[in-house]
Amino acid sequence: KQWYQRRVAITAGIIDTATPGISYGQKEKKIGWNNQPTCVVNFDDVEVPCENLLGAEGQGFNLAMHGLNGGRINIASCSLGAAQQCLEDVLHYTNDRKAFNQPLNANQHVQFKLAEMATELTTARLIVRQAAKSLDSKEPNAVALCAMCKLYATERLFKVCDDALQLHGGYGYLKSYPVQQFWRDSRVHRILEGTSEVMHMLVARDLLKHL
Repeated sequence: KQWYQRRVAITAGIIDTATPGISYGQKEKKIGWNNQPTCVVNFDDVEVPCENLLGAEGQGFNLAMHGLNGGRINIASCSLGAAQQCLEDVLHYTNDRKAFNQPLNANQHVQFKLAEMATELTTARLIVRQAAKSLDSKEPNAVALCAMCKLYATERLFKVCDDALQLHGGYGYLKSYPVQQFWRDSRVHRILEGTSEVMHMLVARDLLKHL
């Protein structure tokens, strides 16, 4: 009865890769982040000695959640780097590429799009720095700010990468132009360290707890 009220304790520990019972699945084929190998790790009756525990028994979940706050800042920062390079690339491309005897950036629509991209990038950078400051200072709203920065940066800056690819036209879809790689790599940022949907939940929970 009321199984949903039961809490399962999770304990963290360090496990040597040579421990019997550990095996690995095949390397996954991903659309991005290809410099980081990804595979399934299988544990078949793996025994972990008590001296390998991290923290106290049953505190693994809290340790993982604490680590996620910094991880969300890290992922948001990855989006900053991708969007920054995309903006720099598209600024050069729209200046060099000619259409109707003038550079693409002579078109007001292109100028407005570049302005929007730069504004989103600057805004995201500020919120990421604010979240990092709050986490370092152990401020009470640090968890919510980390969620906000991850949500805003990964969503808005993926759009910056997407807009950069769009402004490259057909060339943006060619692997000889790096903008496609930043587009592919940054898409997963909206999933890693907690999906955008989970970030919405965390921010809303923080708002509602003050009522």
